[in-house]
Order: sequence, then C-alpha cells, then structure tokens
Amino acid sequence: MRLAGRKSVSQLTVAQTVMMIAVGSLIIQPVGNRNIWITMLITFLMVLTLLFIESIVMKSDALETFIYGKSLIVVENGKVNERNLKKLRLTVDMLEVRLRQQNIQHFADLQWATIESNGQLGYMLKSEKQYATKEDIQMLKSLIESHHSKPSNESATPANNIFTEVKDRKHKEKPKDHLD
Repeated sequence: MRLAGRKSVSQLTVAQTVMMIAVGSLIIQPVGNRNIWITMLITFLMVLTLLFIESIVMKSDALETFIYGKSLIVVENGKVNERNLKKLRLTVDMLEVRLRQQNIQHFADLQWATIESNGQLGYMLKSEKQYATKEDIQMLKSLIESHHSKPSNESATPANNIFTEVKDRKHKEKPKDHLD
C-alpha cells in the first residue's frame, strides 16, 4: 500500500486495488505450498509492473485518461447534465444523495458539479451561495470601521462651504468682480 502512494483505500485506482488483492492472495500461498521464492518473485514482478504503469501514466495525459478516466460535469449552472449521468450510470437520486452529504440543498445553488475519476464529488457553489471567507469578513469589518470613524455629512460642517458664508454673511473668498 505504501508503494502505491499515500492514499486512502477509497482513493486507490482499480489497478491498485486488484494488485493489493492479488498480492494478498499470493502471500497466503506459501503457507500451504511452502514455495515462498516463486511467490516472492511473482509479487515483486507485479509490484514493479504496477509502479511502471503508474510512472508512465504520470507522464502521459492520454494514457492517464485511458486507464483512470476523467472527470465529468454532472451539474452546470444549476442544471443536471443527464447525458453525463447516463455515461456514469448514476441516477439523479444517487447524485442527490452525494449533494446532501455535502450539505447542498438545491441544484440551483451550484455553478457546477463533477464526478471525479476516483468517484468523488467535486463542486463549486454560485457566487451568491458561497460561504464567506475570513478575507470577506475582514473586508466588511474594515469597511464598517471606516464608516464609523468618518463623521457623517449631516453632523459635520466644513469650515469653508457656502452655508458658512450664509451664516457669517460674508464671503470667505472674494468672488470675481463680474460674479459679485
């Protein structure tokens, strides 16, 4: 399992899972037959084959798509993509179960949702349905604080405006002669 990388069992590929089962079966064989060296050789060759295939897959996108598959969009702009659901042999009810497990209540809340090549659900909420981040909260907090630190227009009377001139009954700055 360590040779396959640090993955949980649910993240293992089909090839890795089959290999683990096969190696497990092979390890049991010497107990009954007492032929441990052939078993060790076969196990070693199987593990090398798996590592070789995975190293090739890492270098070739086409081979990776062929062996592992690719993600498919199942919800786009709040609408279910029935064609891709059929490709995945997934019903709308099964998709709804996965969405509920992610605390998503409506298809309309989704910008998009995908079923990844490992079977996991990936999604992005529409902007108005996304959760507030710490950055969003800090921005709102600073906006509120800046609003409170500035005096409001009603309570503040700037020293030089047309209303002060009316109150004082004289100009702060003498207007041009033709405007007097």
